[in-house]
Amino acid sequence: MKRILVTGSAGFIGFHLSKKLLDAGFAVVGVDNLNDYYDVNLKGGRLTILEAYDRFTFYKADVSHKETIMDIFEENDFETVIHLAAQAGVRYSLIDPDSYVSSNLVGFATILEGCRHFSIKHLIFASSSSVYGGNKEIPFSVNHNVDHPQSLYAATKKSNELMAHAYASLFNLPCTGLRFFTVYGPWGRPDMAYFLFARALFEGNPIDVYNYGKMKRDFTYIDDIVGSIIRLIEKIPAVDPDSKGGGVKAGSSLVPYKIYNIGGSTPIDLERFIEILEQCTGRKAQKNLLPMQPGDMLETYADVHDLEEAIGYAPTVKIEEGLKRFVEWYREYYGIQH
Repeated sequence: MKRILVTGSAGFIGFHLSKKLLDAGFAVVGVDNLNDYYDVNLKGGRLTILEAYDRFTFYKADVSHKETIMDIFEENDFETVIHLAAQAGVRYSLIDPDSYVSSNLVGFATILEGCRHFSIKHLIFASSSSVYGGNKEIPFSVNHNVDHPQSLYAATKKSNELMAHAYASLFNLPCTGLRFFTVYGPWGRPDMAYFLFARALFEGNPIDVYNYGKMKRDFTYIDDIVGSIIRLIEKIPAVDPDSKGGGVKAGSSLVPYKIYNIGGSTPIDLERFIEILEQCTGRKAQKNLLPMQPGDMLETYADVHDLEEAIGYAPTVKIEEGLKRFVEWYREYYGIQH
């Protein structure tokens, strides 16, 4: 049985993706360094669920350690690699930039080398809506210019896209990059706003609301992300026929390379988002209104036309239902009775 490599398998998206692949009958090899950027117990809980499957193999390893990663490629028969491991977070990149260089740049180069030397048929990798940076055109399209990142994190993700394109060009490695838009749901990341807000609401603490609440985000429920990735596995990119005349679009190429947005395509005002979370938790928020944070974006909004054409994508979970499911999980996981 061919195995799928999922890096960052103990992370939020990596966990949900690995579980869905295992439920569908695939064999999954997971790689994660289980770092302490956020609660390691949460990562351990996700990993415990995955390790209950016979078809799951786990390596505790850092993607920046080339020798270890090459050994993993050699020991396994991969056709598809789904690279989700990265140092996440916009604000943390102002505190510890070295971790972003190591994981997001050196680590990605290591994965590209593994794919090159072991003839991987399809590399799918995580990018981010943050690459749109200073772009003022709404909604964000994969054909827009993304040369103005506003954080080091965004710059590393744009670099990943360029590095993948180079390997697609030089070594004919089919690469698909996915720009995720504010992913949320059960087993999520504790550093994300929705998680921080829920914790503050249940503990009776004020929530920090940046730019005085005048922001919009295109939230994407985890199931919509995972379902899209799985459908894209067999959607191996080919040369865009429209680009042969010289008019190469930003989201496609003269080589086997493709970029997609994955978003809910319905930006939500931050104030409305907080209202929904208040309804789900049954708590009233105490708001600590603050100015804009360095590296933040005022609005994100995904144009998912290309993804719709490729796999028939349409987001299925609305924010009200998605937050309800997250809060239900949060209550159960942390033992909150009322």
